[in-house]
Amino acid sequence: MAKFIIGILIGLLLGGAIVFYLFNVAPGAAHAPGVPIAAPDPAGPPPGTAEIVLRQAFFNSVLDTIFRDMSAPTFPLTLSGQPDQDQQCPSQITLLREGSGVQTSVRLDGNALTAPLAFSGSYNSIFGCLQFTGRAQAGMILRYEVSQQSVFGQLNIETVSLDGIDPVLNGFVTPLVQSTLNSRVNPILILDGRQLTVNVPVAATQSSLQAAVKGVRAEVRDNALNLYLTYDFRGVPILPQQ
Repeated sequence: MAKFIIGILIGLLLGGAIVFYLFNVAPGAAHAPGVPIAAPDPAGPPPGTAEIVLRQAFFNSVLDTIFRDMSAPTFPLTLSGQPDQDQQCPSQITLLREGSGVQTSVRLDGNALTAPLAFSGSYNSIFGCLQFTGRAQAGMILRYEVSQQSVFGQLNIETVSLDGIDPVLNGFVTPLVQSTLNSRVNPILILDGRQLTVNVPVAATQSSLQAAVKGVRAEVRDNALNLYLTYDFRGVPILPQQ
């Protein structure tokens, strides 16, 4: 199996990792395109397969930078998905680096990709301004869209716990928070295969070596996300310039 360490991948993966975890907002799009990515073939990867390894520490270093140097991600907390115009009590939810006993992070363990989330928020209700903090637990599945040659993440908020909300209102605000996170975050573009295509002129052959990603497998192992990209290689003649 070929293991590529290519300069272009570094820039792509750094940008992709930022997008990977919650920051490529697509309002109203609750489902990632493509089909679920399968685990590696027990028989081994086919020829022309490259392995990209993204470790848990890498993702969390990216998150450290985002929360330190960038504005915390904030989403409208409304049934319509539109921003609340009330400046005194905007209905919104903001992700925090840590709070409510958890730290927002990526965990790669037990053959699963999970993410505890800390957040704060407010909701402009008929009962007044509801201020709250809380935590959520999310899981993610990976999907591959062949027409775009792209890997997407489908985030699923599994549980939500709120602090500071009257139990009577908790039953309404909790599913609203869960629905908002699911709908505002997805789909998450992780890897654009079109940016990983190969086109290398080989002057001695008067041809170019070209390759495009034709399939993707993935697994979580040793606290890392391992992506296996299988390429379709071919030689294409270089046409003489007119």
